[in-house]
Amino acid sequence: MSVTETGRAVRRSGAARAGEALIAAVAAVSWAFIGMVGVAALGLHLLGADATGSLGPMTAAAVALGVGGRVAPSGDVSAFGLDGAEARTAVSVTPLGVGLTGALLLSWFFLRSLRTAEVEVRAGELAARAGTVAALFLGLLGGLARAGHDLITIDGTKPGLGGIPDNGGLPGDLGDRLPDGVGGLLPDRLGDLAGAKASVGFTVQTGPTLAGGAVFVAGVLVLALLASRRTPLPRALAPLHRLVRPAVSSLVLVLLLAVAAGLVAAVSASLGDGSARRIAGAALLGAPNGVWLGVPVGLFVPWDGTATGELARLLPDPLEQLLRMSGDEPVTVGRLAALDGRVWLLPVAAALMMLCAGVLTAVRTPRRGHGAPAFAGHCALRLGVPAALALPLLVRLTDLSAGASLSVLGLDAFGA
Repeated sequence: MSVTETGRAVRRSGAARAGEALIAAVAAVSWAFIGMVGVAALGLHLLGADATGSLGPMTAAAVALGVGGRVAPSGDVSAFGLDGAEARTAVSVTPLGVGLTGALLLSWFFLRSLRTAEVEVRAGELAARAGTVAALFLGLLGGLARAGHDLITIDGTKPGLGGIPDNGGLPGDLGDRLPDGVGGLLPDRLGDLAGAKASVGFTVQTGPTLAGGAVFVAGVLVLALLASRRTPLPRALAPLHRLVRPAVSSLVLVLLLAVAAGLVAAVSASLGDGSARRIAGAALLGAPNGVWLGVPVGLFVPWDGTATGELARLLPDPLEQLLRMSGDEPVTVGRLAALDGRVWLLPVAAALMMLCAGVLTAVRTPRRGHGAPAFAGHCALRLGVPAALALPLLVRLTDLSAGASLSVLGLDAFGA
């Protein structure tokens, strides 16, 4: 009887732990998506994106991009009395403000659920909790991907083209110099262009988005376990607490502080500015992009880049100017500083950031009787390894490409 009761107690305890794990996973995933949707919607609203389309599908697309998903744009233009001319666009950018919000909330709730263990957590329980979080995350992401499609119609009569004359009206004697019939034809065609309607759509690709989301959630959970110094680990992974966690937690902390400094700088720049709403929206969505782009550049990591067409004007100075002048040469601090001397602040900021990370690593690492030089060497080595792994990751996360062309009767309107 006692054995049966004991067995029931064990089974009840196992069921209770499974229920707790499920509730914790639901809370972690729910809060992560609430945070990402809130940041994406607010950022897009401040940028004025909801003036041209529905905010819901655009928010879903922004969340999908924020976790490594893919959005396929498409377009169709009707102009000059012809249907089917293609408007081809391609934009690849990760709004890290959205992804970082989700990562912080997901990791905080996940780690909080693990801290209920006594001293250590079993490997099976850790895998089950992580798998539950990943499954729920991908399920919600799949549902969000189905909502991430919309069609935006741009009316050509609104940009101010309606004042083009119907007949004649070409400047000077340009109409007389053109071949017969063409001088009168051009204004008519321009008038037709003023009435053109462009339909630009976007669709979240479910397969690539789920694949990117799986990599995202796995990376977030692994990084959270490596960066948390108070969360128990399985016995086989216990050495990571002493060898890896001090450096990883220090590096993550200084990168987050750098993002916070970037947000403060954006807020200060928006004060008294006529476009304060747009600055705030851009900071919400892309502050980590700009900050983490500056970290490798400040550490003298060269970049390769090209900029052509009208969309190149969207790049910040002096990067846009440098890429337009010589896109076949790498982007370095020296070349950027030749155009704007303030760029030399990037190496100073990057050096201070790494110095803070080194000090934090030394404070959090047990000394165990080593002399000062040997201890400093150990800390430098333990910080150097995760830093060397983090730099390529930052480069990959902050990668951006954008191109667009509007082809009407063989004429490329953007040239990008």
